[in-house]
Amino acid sequence: MKVVLCTNFGSPDQLIVEEKPALEPGPGEVVIAVHASGVGLPDALMVQGRSHASPTLPFSPGCEVAGVIAHVGVGVGTRFVGERVFAYVGVGGYAEEVCLQASRVLPVPPGMSFEIAASFALTHATAYHALKDRAGLRSGETVVVLGAAGGLGLAAVGIAKAMGARVVACASSDERLELCRQQGADDLINYQSVQLRLKLLDLTEGKGVDVVFDPVGGIYSESVMRSLSREGRYLVVGLATDKIPNVPLNLLLEKGASILGVSYDVFNARSSAQCMANLEELLGWQAQGRLIPKVPTSYVLEEAGLALDALLRREILGKAVLVMER
Repeated sequence: MKVVLCTNFGSPDQLIVEEKPALEPGPGEVVIAVHASGVGLPDALMVQGRSHASPTLPFSPGCEVAGVIAHVGVGVGTRFVGERVFAYVGVGGYAEEVCLQASRVLPVPPGMSFEIAASFALTHATAYHALKDRAGLRSGETVVVLGAAGGLGLAAVGIAKAMGARVVACASSDERLELCRQQGADDLINYQSVQLRLKLLDLTEGKGVDVVFDPVGGIYSESVMRSLSREGRYLVVGLATDKIPNVPLNLLLEKGASILGVSYDVFNARSSAQCMANLEELLGWQAQGRLIPKVPTSYVLEEAGLALDALLRREILGKAVLVMER
């Protein structure tokens, strides 16, 4: 089988493709013949050596996959060969096969493509955990989503809207904002054309915003933090830029506001049952048409470096996936 390997931390163009022996499942495990593997910022950070979760070299990036069960190990009674499934694997997903515990896979819903399934779990489960479990978002509240046309941002737009919130999408171009509008955003703000804090206060008639979903960090964070309402909640979901913002603690004191860190890995490790329940709820919303994920941009496995480079240069709207040539 083909596997994409990172042998040195650095630029994604250093990734190589190697042939490895086919995988054999152990007790309770399944081998998935991968049809699509999600491409996300956590993968890029791992390759660059900037992730707290970067594994030992050499490794294969890739947090999430979708495909067909090819083999089952002893004691696997709930999964069968040929079943269409998807899973969060954490690492190792840029490969034609992955092996993991059968309890960690979910069936791909009828009508959902492998490409959408491979790009659904991480972004949507993270966004839902942030908005539901961390921020306690309530219907009627106002949510600001920074980097709203990226994979995490777009998932947050759709989920916040499905939860009954007023959604303000912030992005850097009209093209990106149009995509956010298609996902249900109520208000659109181009970072580069307005004073962000004043615009947000104007949209909320001076009240301020209830929840901020920030997967970016950087130069706009403080402006948005200054637009928080009393007891507002600021979700730190990621730091896509090199500039880590300084936090004006006096604002939190004055407003009684909160900054909440969001880690899907921590949540999954400590509360895996709740994590799976959240994901199943999201799949139910998708089946009902309450969530309509954007079709991701596709690259072939051998183009993993190109896909990650395009992601880092912010050329991809929404998510990207690697597909296997079969």
